[in-house]
Amino acid sequence: MMEYYPEVVQVIPTEDYKVYIYFDDGSIKLFDASTLLEKGEFQRLKDKKFFMERCTVLNGTLAWDVSGNYDETTCLDLDPLVLYETCPEVQEPTWLFEKIENEFRQKSDKEGAF
Repeated sequence: MMEYYPEVVQVIPTEDYKVYIYFDDGSIKLFDASTLLEKGEFQRLKDKKFFMERCTVLNGTLAWDVSGNYDETTCLDLDPLVLYETCPEVQEPTWLFEKIENEFRQKSDKEGAF
């Protein structure tokens, strides 16, 4: 029997250095990236804009696209099995989707779109 090896299918970073991680089995885990901010290459994640904009899925796991070219060989990535086994399972962050939707509506209203 083959053991399940989790694969990350989507990530959603938040401004408080957390990342919602969606796995291929439907589970959602919450990773606290603030624990990485003082460690070697991960110090660049202190830049909140970099943290938010470069957070992505590469190599089937949570990663940060260092080069800006989605280069799997230069990204900062984390072991998906470790994330799956150590991060707490959480509910989908509907509050976050509502916040994004409200910000989009406010921007659209200001620009007179639609």
